Amino acid sequence: MSGRALRVVVVDDHTVMRAGVIALLAGEDGIEIVGEAGDGRAALELIARHDPDVALVDLRMPVLDGVATTAGITARHPRTRVLILTTYDTDTDIERGVEAGAIGYLLKDTTREQLVEAIRAAARGETVLAPRVAEKLVARMRRPVQDPLTARETDVLDAVADGLTNAEIGRRLVITEATVKTHLLRLFAKLGVNDRTRAVVVALERGLLRRP
Repeated sequence: MSGRALRVVVVDDHTVMRAGVIALLAGEDGIEIVGEAGDGRAALELIARHDPDVALVDLRMPVLDGVATTAGITARHPRTRVLILTTYDTDTDIERGVEAGAIGYLLKDTTREQLVEAIRAAARGETVLAPRVAEKLVARMRRPVQDPLTARETDVLDAVADGLTNAEIGRRLVITEATVKTHLLRLFAKLGVNDRTRAVVVALERGLLRRP
């Protein structure tokens, strides 16, 4: 994407917040705001017209909320990367955003510099998490949970043990790559680990996976 500005749309039902984000990014070299929307349905129409590189999407909105909007964007316009930009940071909200296909999850106290770098990172296909969100996920992964793995989580873990990537797991199980990531987050938390390799080792130790 070198040689041209990154095309960005801002989706938020609060007019003042939307204007504030646009003002923060105004004049930033290499970033061009190509549109704004106040609800999810309008956002999908906007993205269909402008084909942006990155969409900044609020989580709580009328008509279509941020999760449904994110799912619609990733299904219909997979080239557009979605960054959730919200005030909500509960585990459930984070999981729903990731499962819908968001590449990143930012909070509205993000600084201008952090927002600009997050947009550029998202456009490169890199996952972006607000520090507080990352801390929550890491803490959750390190806290062993006694709940048993679901059948689908076991399927995902079995595919990880076979050396498959997230995309390959999705194809094997006929689910989206975003859903694979959500299953991995949940099974990491249940096993008390924070990476794929350790998940397989712990699962084998506990007899949750059987390998020939």
